[in-house]
Amino acid sequence: MARITRKELKSDKFALEVEHTVSFFEEHRKEIVRYGAIAIAVAALVLGYLTYSRHQRTGREQALSHAIELERAPVGPADPRGGPSFPTEAAKDQALIQAFSGIVARYSGTTEGEIAQYYLGTVQADQGKLVEAERAFQEVARNGRADYASLAKLALGQVYFAQGKDRDGEAVLRDLMAHPTVFVSKEQAAVTLAQDLMTKNPAEARKLLDPLKTQGGPVGQLVQTLWSQLPPQ
Repeated sequence: MARITRKELKSDKFALEVEHTVSFFEEHRKEIVRYGAIAIAVAALVLGYLTYSRHQRTGREQALSHAIELERAPVGPADPRGGPSFPTEAAKDQALIQAFSGIVARYSGTTEGEIAQYYLGTVQADQGKLVEAERAFQEVARNGRADYASLAKLALGQVYFAQGKDRDGEAVLRDLMAHPTVFVSKEQAAVTLAQDLMTKNPAEARKLLDPLKTQGGPVGQLVQTLWSQLPPQ
């Protein structure tokens, strides 16, 4: 989910990329329902950054673009068309951690450093290294630009819930609902919170989902799916 803020781009290219991201959500609704908000954020970041990186060729943009290409590389037999591939998920994770950690170390304080820090957190979360993922997301949430910080907060809320820190997770996601950004809407934060509350507090999950039941598009579809999974009243 790589993106550059409107202020930084000062053009309509980013607005166009947002439209591409919406189309991506429509086309991959099943995957979104299955894998959740962290996967959504990664998909959006990849789409936005790859478009941006076609026009930027400094060292740090090249380094991040290469790392994102590794993130998209398949696991299994080598691609006959060329390009990177990995024999196992463990090998891929190792390469990703090395690539993104290197960018964080070399380009701290830059947009590319923030994006790399975010990606590093997603890899660590996928590995079950929740303490490390929490630190990575906290760093972006506290010090990143507002839009990138919102993505980190969305992921951080889910990490908190996975760690059993439900009060912290709910606080982060409710703050996102109150302060939406271009990259994380109020609706997305609400749906993510509802998904995390479905088991422990189904009544509150219903309260969050009910106003969104009439929405169209992928948000409405996801809400309907989650609503059907709620325990009977």
